[in-house]
Formats: sequence, C-alpha cells, structure tokens
Amino acid sequence: MTNTRIFFTSDVHGSEVCFMKFLNAAKFYDANVLILGGDITGKMIVPIVERNDGCAIADFLGTEQIVKTKEERQALEKNIRNSGYYPFLTSPIEFEKLQADKKLVDELFSKVMVDSVKRWVGIAEERLKGMNVRCYISPGNDDRFDIDPMLKGSSTVVCPEGETVSIDDRHEMITSGWSNTTPWHSPREVPEEELIKKFEPMLQRVQNMETSIFNLHCPPHNTPIDLAPELDATLKPVVKGGGVSMVHVGSITVRKLIEQYKPLLGLHGHIHESRGFVKIGRTLCINPGSEYGEGVLRGAVINLDQKGIRSHILTQG
Repeated sequence: MTNTRIFFTSDVHGSEVCFMKFLNAAKFYDANVLILGGDITGKMIVPIVERNDGCAIADFLGTEQIVKTKEERQALEKNIRNSGYYPFLTSPIEFEKLQADKKLVDELFSKVMVDSVKRWVGIAEERLKGMNVRCYISPGNDDRFDIDPMLKGSSTVVCPEGETVSIDDRHEMITSGWSNTTPWHSPREVPEEELIKKFEPMLQRVQNMETSIFNLHCPPHNTPIDLAPELDATLKPVVKGGGVSMVHVGSITVRKLIEQYKPLLGLHGHIHESRGFVKIGRTLCINPGSEYGEGVLRGAVINLDQKGIRSHILTQG
C-alpha cells in the first residue's frame, strides 16, 4: 500500500479564497487526497446596483460601497466572494422587485449558489488536471439540494454523500452531511432517531470497520469538538459569569456509531468554534474548525499507512 496523506477541511461557506486554498493544499502539503466535508455554500447575496450615472453601489459588511469603474467593481465582487457571499449585479428596477418579493429572492439565491458551485467544480477540474489527487467534496446540513447535481456531474470531483468509497486500497470512507436538529432549520437536518437511517445503508457496505473513515459532518456529542454558544429563545448567545455559555450540540447518534463500530478516523466540522481532536476509544476524531469569514482556511493533515494513522496535525493558512 502507498502511504496516503489526507488534507481535510470543512465549512468554507462560500468563501472563494478558502476554496482556492483547499485546492492548493494538494501541492502545498503534498496530499494525495483532498476532502471538503460540507457546508460549502454561502449564506447571502450582496446586490451591486448599477446607477444611471455609470457608478454602482452595494451595501457590503455594513458599509456603503460605491464603485466607478469596471476594475473597481470586479475587485468588489472578488472581496464579496472571498467573504463567503454572492455578488449580484442588478438594476434599480430589478432591485426594487427583489426587495418586494421574498420568493423571487429565494429563487435567485438558489441560482447564484448553483452557478457558484458549478464554477468551483470547473476550477477544481482545471487545477487538479494531471495530478495524482483524489478530491472529495460533499454538502453539509446548510447546503441546499440544488447543488448536488453540480457535484455529482464531475469527472474529477467525487461527491461521496451517502456513499461508501475507497480512498485508497486499504481505507473505506462513509460520508454524510446530515446533522441532528439545529435552531436554524437547515436543509439537511433531522431528529436523532431519524439520523441513523441516513447512515445505515453506508455502514452495511463497509468491508473493514477497523480501517474505515467516518466523514460525518456533525461531530460526536459531549466532546471538546462539539461545543457551541448556548442560545436563548431569540437565538442570541447566553452570557453566564461574564462569558458566553458553551454547550455540547453534536450528535448522540454519531457518537454511538463511533463507539459501536470503532472506525480508524472520524472527520467532522459543523461547529466552527470547536477546532481540535479527541480520541473516542481507538477512533481519532477531528474538527478543524472554521474561520472562513476572515479568509483563513483551517484544516488537518492526516498521514495513513498500513499500521493506521502515522501522524496528524491541525493547519491554518
């Protein structure tokens, strides 16, 4: 068996600079397996409204941005994409229509999201062409189902969602972006008792659990990698003793499956604040965390050989 070096990251949430760094990680870390574990899409459209005087205006990060040239507009669009949002060039009339129609905004959001993922897949195909690198990109709980065909239609990018795949001649990987229930009512979340149904078909296809990888977006419950701010009824952080109260929000189901099947490695994300790793029995579980809004790619490099995990390290850059 040839040694396998994995670069794993998660929760880039539409940040184009983070996605480019993910692709570049193959060369930078000499990784032959790239895994992006979910929540790949952005959260908001930023309209850039063209005015009659030739200028364009946008409300970006709470500041009014006025651009006067094509080059300035392109620079603004790049900054918007790198922050995890979607720039949308529009007219004053169309902008007014969007403000008055939430359904129209929702339809537009799906369109720009799909277009962005399609473009990212195209970039991945170009950047990784000729390289001996396997690239796995899957959706997370925040990602709409509209993007799945874009991920599954590539000859270079593999979308392993709901599948059991072999990343080399020794290690199988199951993948799911589904999570337990959150306060945000995201597209891919279900109660714990239903979550197991998402995983069972994949588990049944694993040939050797001892060398398997569980690429499950939601981290295991009651660990250092599933701590998030406690929220009140208005979804604001709860403050106790002068600081934000942190609670365990990971999946009980994921933890039970790790304890039961004892895979070699657990790759997780979902909780941006809980960067770290923990051992559950023999299983090493990793959450690289996320700082996508600042353009920082947090990740992990894991080296596998015939004996198991030779080494692992958290990265950022």
